[in-house]
Amino acid sequence: MSILVTGATGTVGRHVVTELLRRGLPVRALTRDPSRAALPAGVEVVAGDLAVPDSLTAAFDGATAAHLINFAGDGYAPLEDGQAIADLAVKSGVRRVTLLGGRAEGELEQALAAADLEWTILTPVEFMANTLQWWAPSVRAEDVVREPFGSRTSSLVHEADIGAVAAAVLADGGYAGESLVITGPERITTTEKVRILGDALGREIRYVELTEDEARAKWAADGLPAPLIDFLIDTLGNPPEVGRTVRGTVERVTGRPARPFAQWARENAEAFRP
Repeated sequence: MSILVTGATGTVGRHVVTELLRRGLPVRALTRDPSRAALPAGVEVVAGDLAVPDSLTAAFDGATAAHLINFAGDGYAPLEDGQAIADLAVKSGVRRVTLLGGRAEGELEQALAAADLEWTILTPVEFMANTLQWWAPSVRAEDVVREPFGSRTSSLVHEADIGAVAAAVLADGGYAGESLVITGPERITTTEKVRILGDALGREIRYVELTEDEARAKWAADGLPAPLIDFLIDTLGNPPEVGRTVRGTVERVTGRPARPFAQWARENAEAFRP
């Protein structure tokens, strides 16, 4: 009997796999390309695509629990086959599910809520790992971060803590029917993030605060589509309360405190060095 992890090669999925292995549990990992999975020894890697329910039969067969995501593909497109996935999970004998919410509630959430199984929605706030995507190139090249809204605050979360919460729920249960908001242990500003990253690197990182117009121009030059730029301006300029409120979910579920950004920065420092 296995625990199925979908999105197993992603930012969070790899940590779900690692945590389940640490607990000594059998893990089956779903990926579109097993030859590129590069997952730890002992993981059963199976091919399949959440966007193609007919490709998932082998992945679900014999699984007793599953970690699901509500999007598919490199473009994070919303799933359009949620009911089929939920039906297959129940038919295959899955009894417990965690669902990582990456988008607004859709068909999969509704189908799981109506299904005869234990389901728990995981809703993390801003990932610390986003710092790699947004800041690493300019920090490596010139020790500079250019971004708007320097005073905005976030209770950003370490991706390993999201994985740890998922693994704990899958292994131990206890949160059926709940939606768990997952945050880090602190609320910090953008300028504080820059300082903390500089401390981890042992050098000063300069922060250049962009105006909204400058940010739009920069992101457009970087190739971001206009709807995403609008989303970023709105989200960063008017951060929702849920994204800047510290919750004790990580410690409540896993029994240990959430990891601070300083720890993440030390762990990932090499990615910011020239």
